[in-house]
Amino acid sequence: MAEGAGGYEVRKVQLTGGATYTISLPKAWVVENAVNAKDSLRIDWRPSGALRITPLDMAENKYQRVVLSCKEIHIGSLHDHLMGAYISGADEIIITAFQNNDKKHQAEIRRFLKNTRGFEIIDEEDGTMRMVCLMNSGEMPLYASLNRMYSQLVSLMRDILAVFDGEDLELIEDVAEREADVDAMLYLVERQVRVALDSHLVASSLKVSRHQALEYSNLAKSLERMMDHAFQIGNYLLEFEMPKLSLESTPLSAIPRWLDALKELMINIRTRESPRIEAARNELKQSQKVLESHEEILMKSNKKAGTILFEFKLSESLRRQCAYASDFGEILLNLKVNDEMSYRRTNEE
Repeated sequence: MAEGAGGYEVRKVQLTGGATYTISLPKAWVVENAVNAKDSLRIDWRPSGALRITPLDMAENKYQRVVLSCKEIHIGSLHDHLMGAYISGADEIIITAFQNNDKKHQAEIRRFLKNTRGFEIIDEEDGTMRMVCLMNSGEMPLYASLNRMYSQLVSLMRDILAVFDGEDLELIEDVAEREADVDAMLYLVERQVRVALDSHLVASSLKVSRHQALEYSNLAKSLERMMDHAFQIGNYLLEFEMPKLSLESTPLSAIPRWLDALKELMINIRTRESPRIEAARNELKQSQKVLESHEEILMKSNKKAGTILFEFKLSESLRRQCAYASDFGEILLNLKVNDEMSYRRTNEE
């Protein structure tokens, strides 16, 4: 007999009235969830064939609170603890033993609020700070978060290409802010996925299965890694003297091909057409080979050392962007195969 969460038992189906099939609920579960006679229960028929039974008010009653004490947490790890609470799905964070005049603590709080979405300071008195998330994890579709990350990424890469074509460096001076926005969207996706894994009602509101939610998290990580390399390229341009490079030659010629392939993959988040995904991945793999060959040639080049170093780092970052974009396509194929997977009993022939 199941005595609590994680347990299981076997119960027989009863036929009543000649047409209705019934099964009794475990008493321990009824007591734990405060279910009374005539209460309504939500029944979900899962693709695997399983039935899931949930009290209707379960989502409304669930509220996650985290209490962090500045006395027990080193100042250098306060931000990490706050981010851990955020990604884990905390609705409320309470910080105790907080010193209002401590500039280091204040800086860590501001950093946390900048790197997250939805959290606001509600109360701050008597050495205690209370922050509450005003954003429902099920309100913003995961695709919208991915699309925001994609937009920031491609706009930066197009601006970088424009700078190589002669535009002023002012065009990419906000590269750090753009990269921080993509990081914040990644944290939001990870939070949404964590909450969706814990609550099927949130997963339903996001209109994704739990497996799909995990893969969306992987898609977001791929975009964030591509943005890291876009950020590096932007910093190269801002910090070092830019050599004269042709837009039609390697490595810069790889950027338009990467942009086209990534656009095709983003479209296929919804359409998931295998031939188009594979065509984009093949283009990316070809670009990787061309860039790798270019780097080998650079190592034997007679150009100035500074020019070789700049061009090598640029080529390496572009090659890694192509690799992460190819991984992005592989994740889309995983999603497609999972969606098309059919379930059957193991004893069926």
